Amino acid sequence: MPATYTTAPHAFSYLDFEREAWSTLRQSVPLTLTEDDLESIRGINEALSLPQVVDIYLPLSRLLNLYVKARQDRREVLANFLGSGKHVPYIIGVSGSVAGGKSTTSRILQALLQRWPEHPKVDIVTTDGFLLPNEELEARGLMQRKGFPESYDQKALVDFVAALKSGEESVSAPVYSHLSYNIVKDKQIKVEQPDIVILEGLNVLQSARDYPNQPRQVFVSDYLDFSIFVDAEPELLETWYIERFQKLRASAFTHPNNYFHHYARLDENEAAEIAKQIWSSINHVNLIENILPTRERADLILEKSANHEVSRVRLRK
Repeated sequence: MPATYTTAPHAFSYLDFEREAWSTLRQSVPLTLTEDDLESIRGINEALSLPQVVDIYLPLSRLLNLYVKARQDRREVLANFLGSGKHVPYIIGVSGSVAGGKSTTSRILQALLQRWPEHPKVDIVTTDGFLLPNEELEARGLMQRKGFPESYDQKALVDFVAALKSGEESVSAPVYSHLSYNIVKDKQIKVEQPDIVILEGLNVLQSARDYPNQPRQVFVSDYLDFSIFVDAEPELLETWYIERFQKLRASAFTHPNNYFHHYARLDENEAAEIAKQIWSSINHVNLIENILPTRERADLILEKSANHEVSRVRLRK
């Protein structure tokens, strides 16, 4: 029986699927992940379940597989016509708010997509590596705007993605440490001809529309083949951020070399108040000013409800 959908009145360019309808689009795609696999994929504050993988992410992996195969077929035709060709990865952008679950979404997609024989090599690259070093942010007065568009080395990020799209055999990216909360000096990761690159970041869907005074500027979004926005109500995002902060306070923050080690000494109430303050003064501002305005540019929107459960999927027509 074919899946049914409705078109959301506030977003006429999307097909709107309830979870049950979306899940039927999985068809015969097998589930090859186990609970142990999910344990290594889950975020620190997310309850990713096998039923959600079956209902939401298996149909999505099938859709992406079809898109990637179509692109591969097209490139093969061009290579045959020209008598040569380069290995160019399919780039998937994953955007959304802090604490929304971008990283978990990226990891589950990587785990599923690399099980398809057409594209076994799937790499994840986060835009965190392209943040300006703390020393530079301090000099520019931007430490309290870390994660905002101006806190990134935009040229280096665009150059990196452009090199991937040009088919270069090996492309390097800086490494970001969540322990030191800074770029790791003299350390890089190499991306060497993957079939798919999942590019995860807060601002990967920004475009020239956000900078009308710089119409000729090139953006990461110009190079994306498919884009996903992980969405949730701001109130839920705030709750998840505070919950995550509390768990980090009792785990990662206890490491003496952690940038946020001083937060580990706070009691639960003090930590909740600090997290709420950080959320409202930094992350919520970035969400409203820079991230949410890009949501309707995504090819697919995953709408989350309580407990990080995806309840609705919106697919661009």
